[in-house]
Parts: sequence; C-alpha cells; structure tokens
Amino acid sequence: MEIQHLSQNELAQRWRISPYTLEKWRMQGLGPRYIKLGNRVVYRQEDVEAHENSHTHIGTSQPVVCQGGGV
Repeated sequence: MEIQHLSQNELAQRWRISPYTLEKWRMQGLGPRYIKLGNRVVYRQEDVEAHENSHTHIGTSQPVVCQGGGV
C-alpha cells in the first residue's frame, strides 16, 4: 500500500482555498492532520479524506455521522 501525500499548495487547489487559509488553520488547530518535515508541510491522503468525511452534511442543521471516525 502506497501512502500518498499532498503539499499545502496541492490541498489548497483541491479545496479551492488559499494556501494561507491552511496555514491559519494549522495555527488554530483546525483542518486535517499534517506532517511537518523541516520547513515542508505535507498532508496524508487518508487524513485529508477523513477530514472531508468528518465535515459532510446532509442539511444545514445536521452533520452526517461518519463510520470509521474522522479527524
């Protein structure tokens, strides 16, 4: 099984947000888990998907309860 990683810029493009937003979320303890290697930040694909799953909603007032847990 190959573990895939996304750079900050790749994740920002995936979610159509600014890389700066991801930086702010890291400082605030929000967003998906990440790995810091020196000055480089990467996100494991599985952590990104878990974060996305934990933020899935069926309506404006009720989040979906995800099986397998989220971040």
